Amino acid sequence: MTLFHFTALRQGGETFSGEREAKDKHALVEALRAEGATALDVEEGRGGDGSMQHSLMTMNIKIPFFSGVPAIEKILFARNLSAMISAGLSLSRALAVLEKQTRNAAMKETIAGIERSVRQGRLLHDAFADYPNVFSTMFVAMTRAGEESGSLPDSLKIVAVQMERSNMLVKKVRGAMIYPTIVLLVMIAIGTLMLIFVVPTLSDTFAALGTDLPLPTQIILGLSNFLIANTVLVASAAILFALVFIGALRTQLGARLFDRIMLSAPIIGPIIAKINAARTARTLSSLLAAGVSALSALEITHDVVQNMQFRPIITHAHELVEKGKPLSAAFVEAEGVYPIMFAEMAAVGEETGDMSGMLGRVADFYEEEVEQETKDLSTVIEPLLMVVIGAAVGFFAIAMIMPIYSLSNSI
Repeated sequence: MTLFHFTALRQGGETFSGEREAKDKHALVEALRAEGATALDVEEGRGGDGSMQHSLMTMNIKIPFFSGVPAIEKILFARNLSAMISAGLSLSRALAVLEKQTRNAAMKETIAGIERSVRQGRLLHDAFADYPNVFSTMFVAMTRAGEESGSLPDSLKIVAVQMERSNMLVKKVRGAMIYPTIVLLVMIAIGTLMLIFVVPTLSDTFAALGTDLPLPTQIILGLSNFLIANTVLVASAAILFALVFIGALRTQLGARLFDRIMLSAPIIGPIIAKINAARTARTLSSLLAAGVSALSALEITHDVVQNMQFRPIITHAHELVEKGKPLSAAFVEAEGVYPIMFAEMAAVGEETGDMSGMLGRVADFYEEEVEQETKDLSTVIEPLLMVVIGAAVGFFAIAMIMPIYSLSNSI
């Protein structure tokens, strides 16, 4: 028999530690499970210098910068951790395995820090909270709900699903906008280079011909001369505008104004509304399914929703629920922002006692809607881009050809 030090979690969410003899680690894990507890950490007994060394190794060292962890790494982490805990591995053992498996350096250091915290006897959600740049408020809250309810694997699985669907939604929208953005940037770059390097040579030719230039040609030559004479000024103005724009978006007023403009924009506005509706529904559904209280779920959802026009509505919903009123009431009052179906399904969920399930269906519906509309958006944008590019090329060609054509007619 071997003496083991262990840390375990009772079904009520209480963590306790102790020493016990067992044949091996697996036997101790099984014994604790038979008592209704989940082993978080099991180690062979140490003494003297070994204990001091262990204490030094398990100090909670926070890594200050972890913004380089991609979403897929977090999804895989949550999914794999859920599977390992379900299979009976202790929490510290599962974290050690995941640390070895991950290839992302930032995530590896994060998991190492979490493992040290867990070995010190801290709860998993507290360890996650030490890394806000990696684990969102929702991630921490759902982990806490899982620990308190004794269903940590299920909560982690829900987190993984929620993050995966949210990530897929963002990728689809981003993918639909990448093509037109690249085409426009390339068109602007080519146009600028032609105005600076090509048009001046044609300008000398036109000056030598001594013919009157038509208005389109004068416009092109004027732009070319302005860019050549003020290249540094134009470049500085562009950079300054970008910095001012980004700085304005970081302010609450600027972000609110930009979000309002985007929400009111044709074609893009309805997609933004459905994206935020899907995000709200998915987050609330996941949190409620994990056992998080409605008030806490609304507080977390407030931070998860990106568009500033939606946040006051969630705040209002929090106030209504706090007063004992139904959650759906706030969304009914905000049908101009949230789609009508959102409020109706939330009300049905309250009446049937299945709010989480109904909101999950709402999220599925709007995610499918966004997917379809982003496909339609790509179909609409492509011909529009062709028209814009054709018009720009046509204007430039006409401006350059018209003086030559006028000269040939005058001969």
